[in-house]
Amino acid sequence: MSECHSILEVNQVTKAYGAVEVLHGVNLQVRAGERVALTGPSGSGKSTLLNCLCGIEPIDSGRITIAGQPLQSESRDHLDRIRREQIGYVFQSFHLLPTLSAIENIELPGQLIGMQKQERVERAHQLLKSVGLEHRATHRPDSLSGGERQRVALARAVMHRPRLILADEPTGSLDSVNGAKVLDLLEVLSQAHQIAVLLVTHDRESTRICERVVAMRDGRIMDAPMS
Repeated sequence: MSECHSILEVNQVTKAYGAVEVLHGVNLQVRAGERVALTGPSGSGKSTLLNCLCGIEPIDSGRITIAGQPLQSESRDHLDRIRREQIGYVFQSFHLLPTLSAIENIELPGQLIGMQKQERVERAHQLLKSVGLEHRATHRPDSLSGGERQRVALARAVMHRPRLILADEPTGSLDSVNGAKVLDLLEVLSQAHQIAVLLVTHDRESTRICERVVAMRDGRIMDAPMS
C-alpha cells in the first residue's frame, strides 16, 4: 500500500432500535488501499454497521469519517455527496438497473458526479474490458449470468474513483467458480486503483483476498489490530 492514513474511521459508534442496542461502541479503521474482511455470525451487527457506513441508518452516537469527511451532518446534500463521490458499493443481489445495458450501468456513477461524457464512456469501456465483458456491453442484466452481473457491478463500483468499496457478501449469490473469479477481480481492482475495501462476509474463502480479518460478535468488534 502506498498510503498509510485511514480512509474509514469508526469511533465509538452505537446504534439501537428501541430498547435493543445493536452496536456497542464500535471502533474500526481501514487504511487507504487496505482490504479488510468483517466476519461474524448472523445477528452480530455486521449488517447494521454496514447500513450505518452507507448512510442508510443514522447512528445514535459516535463518529464515522470517510476520506477525512464526517458522515454525520445536518445536510442531506453532504451525505449524498460523500456517498456518490467517495464510496463504491457491491451487493449480494447485484442491484443493477434492469432497463440499462451493462455499459450504461457502469457509466451511471460517473454521470451522478458530473463526469464529462467522453471521459465517462472511455472509462466505462476500459473497466468493462478489465472485467472481461467488453463483448457484453449492450446486454441488459436479465441476459447476463449471475457471475457476469457481479463483474459489471464491480466495474460500476470503481467507475467514479471512490476511496472505499463496501462489499456486502459479494459472492453470496454465486457458485464457487464464479465467486472465486469475482473475489480475484475485487482484489485486482482494489490494487490497481488503490481503493480500500471493507468486505462483509460469512464465507471464510472470501477473506483470502484481505490483509486483515475483523470479527464482530454481539455488536462489538472482537479483534481489530492495525497491521
